[in-house]
Amino acid sequence: MQAKMEKEVRFLKAYAVAATLLGAVLLLTAFTLQRGKQKFEEIDVERINVVEKDGKLKMVISNKERQHPGVMDGMTIPRQRPPGILFFNEKGDECGGLIFNGDEKNGQFLVVSFDKFREDQTIQLRHLEGSDGRYFAGLTVWDRLNSPGAEGLKKFMELDKMPQGPEKQAAMKAFEAAGGFGFERVSVGKGRNQTAAVVLSDPKGRARIKMSVDVTGTPKIEFLDETGKVTYSLPEKNQPPRQ
Repeated sequence: MQAKMEKEVRFLKAYAVAATLLGAVLLLTAFTLQRGKQKFEEIDVERINVVEKDGKLKMVISNKERQHPGVMDGMTIPRQRPPGILFFNEKGDECGGLIFNGDEKNGQFLVVSFDKFREDQTIQLRHLEGSDGRYFAGLTVWDRLNSPGAEGLKKFMELDKMPQGPEKQAAMKAFEAAGGFGFERVSVGKGRNQTAAVVLSDPKGRARIKMSVDVTGTPKIEFLDETGKVTYSLPEKNQPPRQ
């Protein structure tokens, strides 16, 4: 009887070892397959993170609920964002992307943007459409401050937390005037008024040259001063009266 029990124990030990080895082989095989190239006909996914071998984030493809909030100069920006694709540089900061959203109530927007290092976007392709169907479609270029972006971001976040009222409005206006949101320098596109236009602005974002063709097909070029007053225009019949 004892010999029979010892034989059964040896069998169980051998079985346990064999089962463990088989499980390890299957696990390693599955892991190897997962690391290899995979092919799918169709997948449903809420978010995809593209990373380097060291785990550094390079790109996010996501729906609205799981979208990355964004990072500037190492600081995560607490906010909700629309679905789309975000790009990240070697420093880990967001450096551009593609976002989109829209419905019958709020209209539709689609934006492709590229950012200045440690700052916000400097160039965008935009389709901005209202619920009435009127839209702007075109290219916009901004000037951005040369100071580190985190300083401006911290300032904006402080202002954004202020209670609504005249004080907050004045603070935001001063922040904007100082270049906190950058200054629009170039706009090329079709406006909501059906006019196709090229607008060139000065370093403070003030339009100085406008070249346009309106909905009737009439072309026009205007030169403006710092206050927005037209100082010269073509055709000459549109000239302001001489003083």
